Amino acid sequence: MTLIDKDPTAAIADIQKRFEGAGYICDRHIATSIYLSRKLDKPILVEGPPGVGKTELAKATAELMGADLVRLQCYEGLDESKALYEWKYGKQLLYTQILKEKLGDLLEDAQGIDASMEKLHTFGDQFFSHNFLEARPLLQALMSDNQTVLLIDEIDKSDHEFEAYLLEILSDYQITVPEIGTIKAIHKPVVFLTSNNSREMGDALKRRCLHLYIPFPDADRERQIIQARIPEIDENLRNQLVAFVQQLRTQDLKKLPAVSETIDWARTLMLLHAESLDTDMVRNTLNMLLKFEDDIDNMDSEIPKLVTAAKKEAR
Repeated sequence: MTLIDKDPTAAIADIQKRFEGAGYICDRHIATSIYLSRKLDKPILVEGPPGVGKTELAKATAELMGADLVRLQCYEGLDESKALYEWKYGKQLLYTQILKEKLGDLLEDAQGIDASMEKLHTFGDQFFSHNFLEARPLLQALMSDNQTVLLIDEIDKSDHEFEAYLLEILSDYQITVPEIGTIKAIHKPVVFLTSNNSREMGDALKRRCLHLYIPFPDADRERQIIQARIPEIDENLRNQLVAFVQQLRTQDLKKLPAVSETIDWARTLMLLHAESLDTDMVRNTLNMLLKFEDDIDNMDSEIPKLVTAAKKEAR
């Protein structure tokens, strides 16, 4: 994704246009963040409710750049051996057995214990070299010969300690491996960190990132998203279902329906050959939008009113 250098306003508008062409409805705020991230070589911390398009933003960026997407899915207990690197212990053990058989040949010209130990030390260092290093997603992104987009997904699910592992990468695009030294990125990756706000991120991590918050879209933008993802949908049905979802998000629910769930519901209604919302069809497919049975039960009596209001608003 080559940026227009002379005119930032034109460059940002170009980014927005390209994202929309790729099916990701990108407002000016998002496009500006992408532009600044590329120009300043800074990661982007993307926060917002689940399902508003945070992960899709990274995927769309990789597609537009023609870059490889390297994804690290975070979870509680994630550590450096799963995220950064670990040593190929099986290979080290195999080579140890081979060296054991050849030990006599290797030390035959060494005179005395000191000389033998000195020679063994030179071989010992070989076990902690690039040949025995197993790169995990973070290191893979730095060592790749191709341009990469590094997606650190749901960083808020990881522990506070894991954030410390990321600081060197986020600030200098490098990793220090004690046995080898510092490994710098061949090509600086474009880095996205996503968070559903389940916990507060540390100040050190936030300082190293641009902050981008993506909220639930308004009705106009959600209609654009549905149109971009499902262009064959009837305009009347699209307007009705978006109006219904927008009203649903104003209700007291355990989990508000995400944009991804609106898209799934639209596809469901298309499969059922719906031309317009009706109470029975909404009741039978509400589980595509609401993921808790209590929410579905509580909304049952409200469905006729919401359907009527959605139809009226969509006219």
